[in-house]
Amino acid sequence: MLERLRVVLIGTSHPGNIGAVARAMHNMGLSELALVAPRCEAITQESISRASGADHLLHQATIFPTLEDAVADCTLAVGASARTRTLPWPMVSPRELAARLPSECQHDNARVALVFGREDSGLTNAELQRCHAHVHIPTNADFSSLNLAAAVQVIAYECRLAWLEHTPPNMPREELDSDLASHEDLERYFAHLEQTLTAIEFHDPAKPRQLMARLRRLYLRARPEQMELNILRGILSATEKKIAQPEKTSLGKK
Repeated sequence: MLERLRVVLIGTSHPGNIGAVARAMHNMGLSELALVAPRCEAITQESISRASGADHLLHQATIFPTLEDAVADCTLAVGASARTRTLPWPMVSPRELAARLPSECQHDNARVALVFGREDSGLTNAELQRCHAHVHIPTNADFSSLNLAAAVQVIAYECRLAWLEHTPPNMPREELDSDLASHEDLERYFAHLEQTLTAIEFHDPAKPRQLMARLRRLYLRARPEQMELNILRGILSATEKKIAQPEKTSLGKK
């Protein structure tokens, strides 16, 4: 289970924080680190020093230009957020998130991204809307600020506890019709959905009224399997074909 977890850091500005995150990950048995558009070098003397023996994670880390690239193959993306948002999103505690992982990781293609934002401003609303759920660490309301490595440590610790509780051999697997849809496939579906809704004049891009954000929240909460997503894409294609038919018919009559 732990091998299927990917820690994603966006826009990190201090190499020491990257090193400290690597140490926190290695403490808890996590090994996959991804950096999105870092604002500093990942491997420096300070980051190696702060890694305290986990610097191999720094050398193995993958750098991506965007969050979409970093989580394209993931079936579950969870963004760490300390703030409430205008549009409420599924919110879980670190323990609730960890409790979901054993069943989540029964899928053959399961990859889970734990997404953390910038030290000074966290994740943007657009980045959070690309996550299936948000995880919030219930800190002291009077002093809620956590440094990046501490936040990773708390969530990684809960993930490890869940793993330790579900490691008996021969765990029964659920019967599944197909693998879960990947983040990349979901993004293609959202683009197709918006295109179709615009074509049938249900969605006006000039006056979005958070329609696509709300639909994102709906489908990300539903966790569609790949086969289910194929059906939804087929419905959209059939809709586009149907609305194009009257034009062809009228031209034929002329």
